[in-house]
Amino acid sequence: MTNKNIDNKYADYAVKLKIDCKNCSGLCCVSLYCTKTDGFPSNKEAGTPCVYLDSDYGCNIHAKLSEKNYKGCLAYDCFGAGQRTTQLCLSKGSWKTNPKQADMIFQTFMTVFQMHQMLWYLVEAYYLTADKRLKSTIDELIIENDQIIEKLPDHGSKIDLSEYRLKVNTVLKQICSTISQNTSSNNHSGMTYLGKNFKKANLDGKDFSMSLMIAANFTGCSLKKTNFLGADIRDANLKDTDLSESIFLTQMQINSANGNNNTKLPGSLCHPASWI
Repeated sequence: MTNKNIDNKYADYAVKLKIDCKNCSGLCCVSLYCTKTDGFPSNKEAGTPCVYLDSDYGCNIHAKLSEKNYKGCLAYDCFGAGQRTTQLCLSKGSWKTNPKQADMIFQTFMTVFQMHQMLWYLVEAYYLTADKRLKSTIDELIIENDQIIEKLPDHGSKIDLSEYRLKVNTVLKQICSTISQNTSSNNHSGMTYLGKNFKKANLDGKDFSMSLMIAANFTGCSLKKTNFLGADIRDANLKDTDLSESIFLTQMQINSANGNNNTKLPGSLCHPASWI
């Protein structure tokens, strides 16, 4: 979300879609399948607690994640799905206190993650368009998103997200097309730029959605209205770079990249503690 997205109509979503580990039951540390090659402490099957998860659902080595170079842990962000799932399933207990409900809780978490990710993009999309019809459609999708989530603990196995996801993707494509003016010079969607040196390039309005940009160098680039929706920017160099007006960036993308104190981010995103 860009700076203006933390104001007005959907202001509360800037908080709702942020992680709140203190109010979560350690869901990302249990429900996810993890591998050492992806930067996690060990190879772990989905549904198995991480070896560093403590009795209070916290991480025993949280302060040492950077030192141990656990990039997977440092990068992961659940869009607030952890605390919301914990609250949704409160009456059923947790995966630890009620093991019979564990699979349902984990599945709910994974689905809420997907729904919150779409919600993050929808809220930003709302502020990126002046089209009243599109705004109305986005309003309806945001309402539907919340309605679906509330049904998950009891009806999750019967809910098919494909139709909803299609509606969201259709809206996002319309927004992206409008912003990039749908010109071939701006459309780089789905391209591969592994290790590409963009240093000091003017990339304003470029559409890099779903592009592979691992270890790309964006130092000193102009990135106004540059679209990073779904782009893989792991280990990209964002040092001394102004991304404050870039669009469709997420905290997980930022967490996976390399930046410093001079990196400027959209108002809804935070500098990772691992950045020096």
